[in-house]
Amino acid sequence: MRFISWNVNGFRACLDKGFAEFFNAQQADFFSLQETKMQPGQAAFEPDGYFQYWYSAQKKGYSGTAVFTKHEPTDVYYGIGVPEHDTEGRAITLEYDNFFLLNVYTPNAQKELARLGYRMEWEDALRGYIKELDGNKPVIYCGDLNVAHEEIDLKNPKTNRKNAGFSDEERGKFSELLDSGFADSFRRLYPEKVEYSWWSYMRKARERNAGWRIDYFVVSDRIMDKVKDSFIMTDVMGSDHCPVGIDIDI
Repeated sequence: MRFISWNVNGFRACLDKGFAEFFNAQQADFFSLQETKMQPGQAAFEPDGYFQYWYSAQKKGYSGTAVFTKHEPTDVYYGIGVPEHDTEGRAITLEYDNFFLLNVYTPNAQKELARLGYRMEWEDALRGYIKELDGNKPVIYCGDLNVAHEEIDLKNPKTNRKNAGFSDEERGKFSELLDSGFADSFRRLYPEKVEYSWWSYMRKARERNAGWRIDYFVVSDRIMDKVKDSFIMTDVMGSDHCPVGIDIDI
């Protein structure tokens, strides 16, 4: 099955930039979106053969996640079960007989790490939630996780050391998650491959490929051997992020 994840940086805007054509060409089993920036019903997109699930922020035009899938889940959960973290539409979980799909848009630590304290609380709560899911059945966890884990995952690691997305604290939390029984599917399959999934709109960063890899598919270690490929679709435009995906036999 094919899973794709994409921070669309505004679903309505992305629709005007070829989203439907890309979606239809892929025919993915699961298509997870982040930063939809809309409420349900604000966009006309009803692809044949897909169930769709939306989780919007209370603040209009902000954050938000969605999942389109060919496979009806046995259950759907919105949020991570912690009220203070469940107002921004950041997590949707789809349950199936033999796995969970968790789609997440991780909070940004912001300029000068102004929201780092909240980010750390979120990371701990989310890790607890994922481990609880994993105690039941394997997890496929995807989304814009707003962290470049290692120096190989961004163009300019030295100058970004204390910036949002590459702080020691954020990287450390991602390491904690991986160390608790999970695999970064792309890096596990391609230990030395340099590809990015996000580029700033400033200074022609995408033209220069001065990017960051902050979009992931993380899977429970015990199903990593079922991942046949993990890929980054760097040539797909329409957002400041590009789609990422996995092909997995599950």
